[in-house]
Amino acid sequence: MGGLKRTPLFSLYEKLGGRQVDFGGWELPVQFSGIRTEHLAVRSAAGIFDVSHMGEVRVQGPGALAFLQRVTCNDAARMAVGAAQYSGLLNAGGGFIDDIFIYRLGPEEYFLCVNAGNADADFAWLASQPHPDCQVANESPAWAQIAVQGPASVRIVAAATRGDAGAIARLRIGRLSLAGAEALAARTGYTGEDGFELFIPAAAGIGAWEALLAAGKDDGLIPCGLGARDTLRLEMGYPLHGHDIGPTITPLEADLAWIVALDKGDFIGKPELVRQRAEGVTRKRVGLTMAESGIPRDGYRILAPHGEGKVTSGTKTPSLEQAIAMGYLPAADAVEGTEVAVEIRGQARKARIHKWPFYRAPKSASGCR
Repeated sequence: MGGLKRTPLFSLYEKLGGRQVDFGGWELPVQFSGIRTEHLAVRSAAGIFDVSHMGEVRVQGPGALAFLQRVTCNDAARMAVGAAQYSGLLNAGGGFIDDIFIYRLGPEEYFLCVNAGNADADFAWLASQPHPDCQVANESPAWAQIAVQGPASVRIVAAATRGDAGAIARLRIGRLSLAGAEALAARTGYTGEDGFELFIPAAAGIGAWEALLAAGKDDGLIPCGLGARDTLRLEMGYPLHGHDIGPTITPLEADLAWIVALDKGDFIGKPELVRQRAEGVTRKRVGLTMAESGIPRDGYRILAPHGEGKVTSGTKTPSLEQAIAMGYLPAADAVEGTEVAVEIRGQARKARIHKWPFYRAPKSASGCR
């Protein structure tokens, strides 16, 4: 896989039994012990993921908030210091340049986590927008990022760090000492389970991974790859940029209206969203559960009463032992319980519209996205 980018933790993969794939130009492990094993470990105990391929952008200065209000669709003014917020960078047509997390580190300081395949383009776009009285810096090469997710994750992170991990509430960020370095510890994730996404200086990444793995040995913590990350997020109905959302899809079409603050003032993409809000969208992202055998895959046609759509993500997931999917359909068909069909190998297989999430944890250990 010559020419692919590698994270600061790459040297650990072979020792841990990782099987690597090309993921958007990065050489990353799709699995270690197996997707099913890793998925169920996150649901029942804990899993540790190397997500250092994600990008990081810092925005700071007196004009930082005004800048973010202009380039993102959510209302960053609602964020207190230490808060996290899911948001979007939109183009002029209201479509997703990227979906991002914003963390407010100080009164005039914000830290953005962006998707790996978009990191360079996101930074170039942000830097090209007027940003008076603030600095926009691409810090992606400086950071390793490790996610610890699952019911035992808080106990594990607390054991491996100095500081009060348990005091960091959901959708908040704090600072902890890990492997001799200061880490930014965000109580967020992409699995639907409780957990942390830890930003560590790149040079301390391997030490941090080893410290966390050792701390979680008795709690069932195991390394997890991209495969389990994908099945976990699909069970929760979380979209993946490049599949379920993208430049031609707006938040209203993607069933993400809750990240749009039309009352905050002007922002890029707002006019199209105002129009869609007034007139209604013609298509919408929906969840599907299969009522007949067959596994829906990306690109498969969905046949519905008012027209056709297509699957954007789909598989049979370990927690449910059922084939599920998400995709886009005419808005008139985006009603829970509507019977549709997915065309699989030339055959129309019955399915139903299902409200997210597909999976609900016992006693609802709800996720952070």
